[in-house]
Amino acid sequence: MARLAGVSTATVSRVVHGHDRVRDSTRQRVQDVIDELGYVPDGAAQSLSRRRKEVIGLVGVERMSRQFDIESMSLLFYDEILHGVEARLRNHGWSLLITFLSARDERGYQRLRSLSGKVDGLLIGEGMVSSEMLAHLAERVPVVIIAGSPEERAVDVVTADNRGGSRALAAHLLDDHGRRRLFLVDGPAGAPDAAERRRALEAEIATRLGAVLTGSYRGIFSAQSGEKAAEKLLAEHRLELPDAVVCANDQMAIGVMQALARAGVAVPHEVAVVGFDEIYPGRLLEPPLTTVHQPMRSLGERACARLLERIAKPALKPRVEVLPVELVLRSSCGCPPGTLERHPVPELDKPSSGRRLPAGGSRAGGRDGRASARPEK
Repeated sequence: MARLAGVSTATVSRVVHGHDRVRDSTRQRVQDVIDELGYVPDGAAQSLSRRRKEVIGLVGVERMSRQFDIESMSLLFYDEILHGVEARLRNHGWSLLITFLSARDERGYQRLRSLSGKVDGLLIGEGMVSSEMLAHLAERVPVVIIAGSPEERAVDVVTADNRGGSRALAAHLLDDHGRRRLFLVDGPAGAPDAAERRRALEAEIATRLGAVLTGSYRGIFSAQSGEKAAEKLLAEHRLELPDAVVCANDQMAIGVMQALARAGVAVPHEVAVVGFDEIYPGRLLEPPLTTVHQPMRSLGERACARLLERIAKPALKPRVEVLPVELVLRSSCGCPPGTLERHPVPELDKPSSGRRLPAGGSRAGGRDGRASARPEK
């Protein structure tokens, strides 16, 4: 084959394995010979020769709730993550093994240990196991955490700028709309991204005179838990509703708006509602949902890219990569009907000084929307 293509056997190997260091014209010439000869690589033999399985595992968290249509429309967090991972793997010829573990499964770590023997590396979602357990798992197989804690030091983490997004959203409510009494629909206790959003919201409220968090409800990122949060809010605070309900994700925000609509509470005139993630159904609500866009597909792509790097170079030091987010303004927050504005949110390296957002906008300065990666130490 190399002789027919007029190249070295090493070049043929690079083309077959999808490596980048080949000129397009040379790659095409080799590919033409491959097509002419009908050559099909022996995947099993290739894997054995490199002592790799050429399989990556993707492990997601499953939280039990009643299934809504919105939760079966390929719009959930892990569906988007999956598309990103597949996009990165597509040119490598590797396979993807997908599994979900219950957030309440006490045997989760044992299941991960078992899975680690079947793959070359693991992508694990949102704080499923402790840092100590991750360190032990990383001794067996390369690991990258998606939407993990930015404070994680045992393994690589790729996450969105939850803190910056949450503070930008809170500042918009507090400064641009004068909403002073906020209610939080929080995410699951074990979800690092929910914890970051909560802490950022509390920090922003603390910088504003007269602003207060009137209460909270712990949901599980489902529309159903958002409905339950609104029902609790109405039962306990119907005579003095908060100015705004801040939800840790869009699905819970949708549930809140559905429950408020049934109760005859007008959004945003009586209560503003905002979310986080920017899933498509939020645009279809009336009023459309103000939220924070996090690049879910890019999370999958970047996490997969880092895992492939770590598989190739196991000695790499763990790092945290933070992807930028956007403040997406529609009218559920109190902006005029028909509003659709997107504002990049610079990552907050230090606690906010409480600067006011420009009307309908995000904080000035920052990193021009580029992803940031903390240096390897």
